[in-house]
Amino acid sequence: MSQVAAYQDNAISTQSRGRLVVLLYEGAVKFLKLAKKELEAGNHEAKGQYINRAQNIINELNAVLNMNEGGEVAMNLRKLYMFMSRRLSEANIQRDANMIDEVIKLMEDLNQGWKAITG
Repeated sequence: MSQVAAYQDNAISTQSRGRLVVLLYEGAVKFLKLAKKELEAGNHEAKGQYINRAQNIINELNAVLNMNEGGEVAMNLRKLYMFMSRRLSEANIQRDANMIDEVIKLMEDLNQGWKAITG
């Protein structure tokens, strides 16, 4: 492992859980914006790859939800994550930038909330 990769790995592993959620949201938004760019350029293979990367992040966020302690908030987040994942599948198949925008907006709104919580 290179020194840069080791530093990056250490920087991520020492972040608070809330900060990691913020980073995941930011990563998903970045990939979705890249997907839109590739869709507009007609590069459907790259668009699909970026959507898949965003979906992987959403699936990870969903997988780590603590349903026992999270109560109604966790249940609502799970429903929202499942909606976003389905919407991105539809956007990928239908090549619909508006659907991607919907998910970007949701992710940005959630990210603002997490940023407010984590300071």
